[in-house]
Amino acid sequence: MRRALVVGLNKYPHGHSLCGCVNDATAVAARLERHGDGSKNFDVNSIYNSCSRDSLRSAIDTCFSGSVDVALFYFAGHGMLDSFGGHIVTTDATSADLSLRDILDVVINSKCTNKVIILDSCFSGAMGNQSSSSDTTVINNGVTILTACTQEQGAIEKAGHGIFTTLLLAALDGEAADLMGNITLGGIYAFIDKSLGAWEQRPVFKTNVTTFSPLRKVTPTIDVQILRNLATYFRTVDSLYELDPSYEYTNTPDMVHDVIKPYATVENIHILKELQKLERVGLVIPCDADHMYYAAMESKSCQLTAVGKHYWRLAAENRI
Repeated sequence: MRRALVVGLNKYPHGHSLCGCVNDATAVAARLERHGDGSKNFDVNSIYNSCSRDSLRSAIDTCFSGSVDVALFYFAGHGMLDSFGGHIVTTDATSADLSLRDILDVVINSKCTNKVIILDSCFSGAMGNQSSSSDTTVINNGVTILTACTQEQGAIEKAGHGIFTTLLLAALDGEAADLMGNITLGGIYAFIDKSLGAWEQRPVFKTNVTTFSPLRKVTPTIDVQILRNLATYFRTVDSLYELDPSYEYTNTPDMVHDVIKPYATVENIHILKELQKLERVGLVIPCDADHMYYAAMESKSCQLTAVGKHYWRLAAENRI
C-alpha cells in the first residue's frame, strides 16, 4: 500500500499570494495516482488553496500513520526561516507556522517502511537539519527528503509552475527512469540537479535508505527480456561477442548487392537486432567499427559499456 498527501497553497490572506502551487500540486497528484500504464500507484489525499495549520498537521499525521510501504508528503507553498529553523506556512498564518522539525518528528516516528518528504517552498533545504545554523541531518532509516532549494534560498515560480516541480513532473513522466522504467528518488534528484544548473536555486537531497523504492513506473526504454539476454550473449562482463556476416539480415543471395558467406540466418539476425537495440541505449558498442552493421559484415565483435556491465550483473544475478 502506498499513500500520498499532496498540498498546494496559493491564496494567503495575510501575506503574498502565489500563482503556481495549486497547478503544481494538481499535476503531482495526477502523476502519483497512476503508473505510466494507467495502473494504480498511490492513494492520494489532495489539499488545494486553503489549509489551516491544525488541519495540515492532522493530515500529515494520518499520512504517516500505520505501516504502509510508502508514505509521501508533497508541499508547494510559502516557506519561512527564522532563528528556530524552517517552517511551511499555511493559509491561516500571520507568521512562521508549521515547523519542519515538527513535520520531521512525525515522519521519523512513523512505522511506514519508506517515508518521503518533497517540498517546493522557500528555505525548504532546512528540512532535516538540527537547527537553522547546522547542516547535520537527523533523519533515521527509511526517510528521504527532496527540496526545491537550500535553506538560504527562495523557490522560484515561472509560467504558472515552480521551476523545481516543473522538473519533478518531467522526471515522473519518464525523464528520470532507468532502462526498466523505474523512477526512483535518486534518479529524480540526479535529473533535477543537472537541469537546474542555470538557475539560482539548488535542490537538496537527504536520505537514509538501503534501497530506493520506485515512486512511479513507466514503459521501459527497451524490452526487459532483451536486458535479461545480456547475460546470455556475454559470458562475462569483459567478454566480446563475435559477429560475422550471418548476423546481417541484408546479407542474403536475393538482395541486389554483394553478399558474403556465411549468409544471414534467422537466429543470428534476431540476435544482432537485439544487440543493436542495446547499442542504441548505450549498453553495447561495436569493436573497431563505426556501426554494428560493419562489425557484422567485417566479422568483428561488440562489447559491453560500463553501464552495460551494470545491467549484465543485474541479469546474471536474476535481478531483472
